[in-house]
Amino acid sequence: MTHVQVANGVRSSLYVGDLHFSVNETILFQLFSQMGQLISVRVCRDLSSGRSLGYGYVNFSNPQDASRAMNVMNFRVVNGKPIRIMYSNRDPSIRKSGTGNIFIKNLDKGIDCKALHETFSSFGNILSCKIATDVWGHSKGYGFVQFESEEAAQCAIDKLNGMLFNDKQVFIGPFVRKEKRKFNNVYVKNFSPTLNEDDLTNIFGEYGSITSVVVMRNERGKSKGFGFVNFEDADDAARAVDGLNGKTFDEKEWYVGKAQKKSVREMELKEKFEHKNERVNQYVNPMHPLCAPGVGQQLYYGAMIPPQLGFGFGFGFGYNQQLLRARTGLVQQNGQPPLMHPPQMSTAEQQRRLVGNKLYPLVEQLEHKNAAKVTGMLLEMDHTQLLHMLNSPHALKAKVAEAIDVLRNDNLLVS
Repeated sequence: MTHVQVANGVRSSLYVGDLHFSVNETILFQLFSQMGQLISVRVCRDLSSGRSLGYGYVNFSNPQDASRAMNVMNFRVVNGKPIRIMYSNRDPSIRKSGTGNIFIKNLDKGIDCKALHETFSSFGNILSCKIATDVWGHSKGYGFVQFESEEAAQCAIDKLNGMLFNDKQVFIGPFVRKEKRKFNNVYVKNFSPTLNEDDLTNIFGEYGSITSVVVMRNERGKSKGFGFVNFEDADDAARAVDGLNGKTFDEKEWYVGKAQKKSVREMELKEKFEHKNERVNQYVNPMHPLCAPGVGQQLYYGAMIPPQLGFGFGFGFGYNQQLLRARTGLVQQNGQPPLMHPPQMSTAEQQRRLVGNKLYPLVEQLEHKNAAKVTGMLLEMDHTQLLHMLNSPHALKAKVAEAIDVLRNDNLLVS
């Protein structure tokens, strides 16, 4: 058993990540209350749609119970996904700085977070360990480990880089944040349809030697208004982005940036969106009461519970707590049920619901007993893939079959 040492003082608050979208406060409470007395639990949600963001927080009364929960429950499979636990740090400066963070690639798909953690824990205290996965939970073949110290990270790199993990040679090196990574290929869009490769070469050639230029065209050979320029030197590519992005040519403002796959761009947008919600959630923080609990009271799902009577509440709640209260039959002190104020739905969420309404009957035809679970899994995919499945019976059938395999492997299949 790998034991995690508490750094920078005593801690009793845990961050719980990689949660399945169906995991709520009730499930977290039932899971972590086995480790000791809890002050509060919370699943963070999108402020508009109410959907889980895939992470939450658990507060223990006793820091020793929090430590034991990390050691015992880290990477435990909950609703089909291994959860990831680390100490909650309200100051994200360490995580953002990248100190002690390493990147591991060319991993065998059979290596999971637990195995990765066990492999690297001998080099020092690990703050976070994660393997990148697709929407189905399958490994993408790379991961990240963040150590508490830079020395531990460098030691792991020195000892393990180039070694064989499950008969595959892995690359291990310092993690470099996206904005600091070098690139040679530049993406340019929103230029005039009359512009051709020679024009782009002349404009971008002022920044350095170019190896290739392409203007994307339709089947009739007409420019689509975007293209790619590849530089011989990465520094020249960076200077071209700095110099040309936002510039106006032929009364059209250009966008010039690092060339990326569409899937990568969508993932970065998703991460920025989730990070925005994380910042907002961090300062809303309904885990803690606006007034302190009295003697003998404790917090439960963010609510104060007097031990001698029924349930009473000492402060206001957000939508998630109201919903939980309704589900568990809790009432206010005056005996009246709490008012429910559903959040306003964003356009994206409305679109997803419309797709879900169209998708469910199609899934039901293929898998009647598990239609609801499978549809929920499919709705985790991006909007473009969902639309493709609605128009492609073959693609839908393949994804439904894959979802059924995931449910069967996790013993969640209704037979």
